[in-house]
Amino acid sequence: MELHIETKVRPVRVRGVELGTGRPKIILPILGPSRAELLREARRVTELPADLVEWRLDWYDRLGDWEDLLETARQLREVLEEMPLLATFRTAREGGCRSLPESDYRELIETLAESGLVDLLDIELFSGDELVRELVDFCHSRGVLAVVSSHDFDHTPPQAELVERLRRMEALGADLSKLAVMPRSSEDVLTLLGATREMHRHWATRPLITMSMGPLGTVSRITGEVFGSAATFGSAGKASAPGQLPAEKLANMLDTLHESF
Repeated sequence: MELHIETKVRPVRVRGVELGTGRPKIILPILGPSRAELLREARRVTELPADLVEWRLDWYDRLGDWEDLLETARQLREVLEEMPLLATFRTAREGGCRSLPESDYRELIETLAESGLVDLLDIELFSGDELVRELVDFCHSRGVLAVVSSHDFDHTPPQAELVERLRRMEALGADLSKLAVMPRSSEDVLTLLGATREMHRHWATRPLITMSMGPLGTVSRITGEVFGSAATFGSAGKASAPGQLPAEKLANMLDTLHESF
C-alpha cells in the first residue's frame, strides 16, 4: 500500500541535507556548559548517525560574552565541517535552563545570524508575533534559516490549537515549524500525530518537525515519515528533552520503517 501523500510542502535544503523528503532527518543536541565540553560533544556527534546538530545555547556558561560565543561557534563549525548547525536558546518557560530579557534574546539571535557560523536559528513562537517576524526577516536577510518553535512540557493542547500554532509559524515566515508537547495519555499522542497529519496534508508549504515527549510519545519520534514530520531529535548522551532515543537506535528504527514504504 502506498503511504506517501502529495502535499504542497517544499523541501528545505541546508548544506546538502534536504528536510521534507524521505526518511526524517536526525538532529542531535550538544549541551556542554563550556567550550571544551561542547567541542568534545561535537566530535562525538560526527561519529554518530546524525544529519544536523543543535547547539543548546541556554546551557552555555559564558552566554553574555559575545566574543567568546562567536569563537566557540567558529570552532564548532570547524569540527562539524559540512554538518548543518542549528543554534537554539530554549527559554525557561519552554523547558530551557534560563531566561533572557527580550533585548538580549534579540541580540543573541541577530549576532549569530550575522556571524555566518550557524545555518539555522530557533525562534520561539510565544516571543510575540512582531518580534518573531522581525527575527525571521533578519535571519533571512543573512541567509540563515528560521525554525519557529513551540513547546508544552505540561500537557497536550487540542488538535485544532496545535494546527493553529503550526499555521501561525508558517504565516510568520518559518522555514521549519517545530512543535513539541507532553502527553498524559495515549490519546494525547494521537492528538499530536493527528495535528501533524492534518497540517502536512492540508496546510503546510514548508517542512514541520513535531513530537510528543516522554516515554508515551516515543512512537511519534520514529513515525514522522508516515504522518509528515521532517526531522526528529535523538540523543548523543545527554538528552535535551524527555523521550529522546540514542542516535544509533533511532537511526535503525527510522531506516527499518523507511524500507517498508
